[in-house]
Amino acid sequence: MSESTKLDAYLDDAGPAALVLHDELVSVEGPEGVVFPPTYAAGDNFPGGYNIDGNLEGENVCLIDSVGAQANRIEPMFGRAPYAELVPQINIRAGDRVVSILEAGHRAGDAVVRCSPLQEELQKAFKALLKGDAEPLARVAPTSLVFGVWDSRDTQAKAPRLLASTIRARNVRKLTRSAQYVPAIDYVGHELLEEPTDKPMKSAYSERGFVHVPASASHGGVIAKGGIRRDATLSLAALRLLAAGNAPERTRALRRYLLGIAVTAFTANVSGYLRQGCNLVLDASKPQPRRIEEVYPSGERKPFTLSHEEALAYAKAAAKAFGVGESRAVDFDKERARRDVAGDGEKKAKGKKAKG
Repeated sequence: MSESTKLDAYLDDAGPAALVLHDELVSVEGPEGVVFPPTYAAGDNFPGGYNIDGNLEGENVCLIDSVGAQANRIEPMFGRAPYAELVPQINIRAGDRVVSILEAGHRAGDAVVRCSPLQEELQKAFKALLKGDAEPLARVAPTSLVFGVWDSRDTQAKAPRLLASTIRARNVRKLTRSAQYVPAIDYVGHELLEEPTDKPMKSAYSERGFVHVPASASHGGVIAKGGIRRDATLSLAALRLLAAGNAPERTRALRRYLLGIAVTAFTANVSGYLRQGCNLVLDASKPQPRRIEEVYPSGERKPFTLSHEEALAYAKAAAKAFGVGESRAVDFDKERARRDVAGDGEKKAKGKKAKG
């Protein structure tokens, strides 16, 4: 058995439906450390702030990192050694910035990619995906097939996430914090500035740091009394739906390649610094801080024992057999962007006219 074929059991219909991972995490400060979840804007009957479901005085679940945020944190690893050789390195020069397709929020469907010379190639790839051929997209943006992509602005082609990861805290106690900004000098008292006479002037003084500014009862993080856990799923059943048209050998090579990328990302330790006040590590106090299982359609569960180093070795062999696509650097095209915006405007105008 060659290195690139050793995980073929995962590609067979009789194989596991998924690999499931559970990481028991803890703040670098310890179990009682304060962790800062993301804050969300108000909307759809949500008041804004932390996303906490359940009773704040009892059992609840607090979102620490969403599935989308996790995908956007994990994917850029394929732009760094030793993982960069597994995928084509596609960069878009936009003004004084260079944006990797691995860092674009919507991946191959992102505006920065769409408004570049890659537009026609990706449009063909998405149209091929709609017809059951994922190989053209894998040649340009294989991680879009692993972490999910939706070409919502053009062909409407969609590939579900093969790898989904979320971090949640349980039974959290919500904290608040207050602060007081004190200016270095009493500007008004020392007659360096005149006394503000109206609300706009007071606001201007406040915004520019010339007066005392209190900040009371703002978000102060949470203490996770029930622990923090990262749950990740690598859907092998979804992977087995991807094909290279009606070519069985190419389909097998494609699935091995995508499995290699996915299992490499799946087994990596991707916790750590999420945001200010949220730095997480594996909880070494737990007897088994990381647990990975193969889950079969029958419900049977078996231990998954492949190490990250073994996963990477498999991914390299599968990538070599498949043939990694060409790495390129292209320029953002302002004219394409103008046409893209105009096209959206025309569609909206037609939609309103049709409704009228």
